Amino acid sequence: MRVFLAGATGVIGRRVAESLLRQGHQVTGLTRNDSGVAALSSLGADVAVADVFDRDALAAAVEAAAPDVVVHQLTDLRGGDRSANSRIRQAGTRSLVDAARSAGVRRIVAQSIAFAYEPGGTPATEDVPLDVGSTGERHDSVTGVAVLESAVQELPEWVVLRYGMLYGPGTWYAPGGLMARAAIAGELPATADVTSFLHVDDAASAAVAALDWSSPGAVNICDDEPAPGHSWLPAFCERVGAPRPSTVDAPRTPWARGADNSRAREELGWEPKWPTWREGFAAL
Repeated sequence: MRVFLAGATGVIGRRVAESLLRQGHQVTGLTRNDSGVAALSSLGADVAVADVFDRDALAAAVEAAAPDVVVHQLTDLRGGDRSANSRIRQAGTRSLVDAARSAGVRRIVAQSIAFAYEPGGTPATEDVPLDVGSTGERHDSVTGVAVLESAVQELPEWVVLRYGMLYGPGTWYAPGGLMARAAIAGELPATADVTSFLHVDDAASAAVAALDWSSPGAVNICDDEPAPGHSWLPAFCERVGAPRPSTVDAPRTPWARGADNSRAREELGWEPKWPTWREGFAAL
């Protein structure tokens, strides 16, 4: 299979590229700079050099690659700038979908998130609407997700991977990562808010598996144990060398409900290597 991988040098994208190449697929990885060229070439991937916001250059890159499928793993999370990530979800996805359609690509697999659902009392399934009525910073984030998912659905075959909160090497939730630094500084209190986690290796495995999924649509990709901060944060702090966190007894934020991965497991046959954050955090 010929795969055009956008976000190929990112924490998930690199893992996806390595896995696809091991399986014998032809991979064209998208990068903006020389360091990305070197990294992708060393893996054995073909390289396309273009900025995702340069619509003409991106269209030419996808056309030249002539892929069977486009895999969208684009993010911009440097320094925790959520507005930059929302921009790439909106404008970057728009450019990528238009380029794919222009090149005659029928199928796309795209990264989304599993914590953009409307408020509720139980882990969200895929039929729960996105929380487009939210306000403030969350509204910006959910809008980016909604725009991304809407654009992706313009292609005849599409899969949206709604990832849980990523942890593991290279993420915010890892030794030295953004949230580890916040925990060490005592800025990360344990609350009742529920989170569904996902190891980066499992995120990559789902992206590769989705190339063969016959049923299009949105799929929650997360571990098996949504958990409140009262449970998971002390374990995280212990692994990253942070003091035990303070505890906040306020009620749970209504939208912080976690996600249900039953569809991925039961309908599509995907299972996480790290079934819960308990095992995953212990391996950090």
